[in-house]
Order: sequence, then C-alpha cells, then structure tokens
Amino acid sequence: MKKILIVEDEKFLVKALVEKLEHEGYETVVAENGQIGLEKALAEKPDCILLDVLMPVKDGISMLRDLRRTEKDVHVPVILLSNLSDSITTLEAMENGVTDYLVKSDWKLEDVIMKIEEVTSDK
Repeated sequence: MKKILIVEDEKFLVKALVEKLEHEGYETVVAENGQIGLEKALAEKPDCILLDVLMPVKDGISMLRDLRRTEKDVHVPVILLSNLSDSITTLEAMENGVTDYLVKSDWKLEDVIMKIEEVTSDK
C-alpha cells in the first residue's frame, strides 16, 4: 500500500483528499503546516507528498527546500497544490525539485489520483 503525505492547512480539502485517497487504497498521513510536514516526511518515508504552498509556520516551498537539503539521496515525488499560479512560485518550486504542480482551481480529486499514480508508478 502506497503512503501519501498530505501537507495542507485547509481542513475541508484535507478531509476530501484523505477520503478519496483511502477509498482508492492509499495510506494517508496528514500535516497541517510545513514544519510538521517535514518532520513527518522524514519519519514516515511516504511514496508521494501533496504539498500546499501557503501555510502557517513553514510554507510549502520552504518545506520542499529543507526536505531536498536533508534528504539529498531520497527523491520522493512532491506534487505542489496551490492557489498560486504565478510563474515565480512555479519556478521556485521547480528549482527545489518539485515533481509536478497543480493549481487548486484547475483540478478535481480524480486528477490528483491520476497524478499520484503517474509519479509513483515506478515505486
């Protein structure tokens, strides 16, 4: 069973993602900010991380940067989920090793499942 870490502070979205992922047969781990997300990523070794950008305590880009610095040899796929579609955020995410990027207003839960399957297919 593949483990997905959801790092997101919007409770409604977390609930929807957890329900959909678990229904599809994934194990889920949740963190409400980037600091807890980083700790759980290092401890839980997920197969994929769904990562919000704007969060309290530590934002998603900072978490991604710290994760890539800490775990240089671990290339866990990270899918950024954001309300931001600006090119600066996208570029910063790419520079820090994001696997893919989804703008929240542009996707449905099925799209997230398809993207997870795509980025974890070799695991």
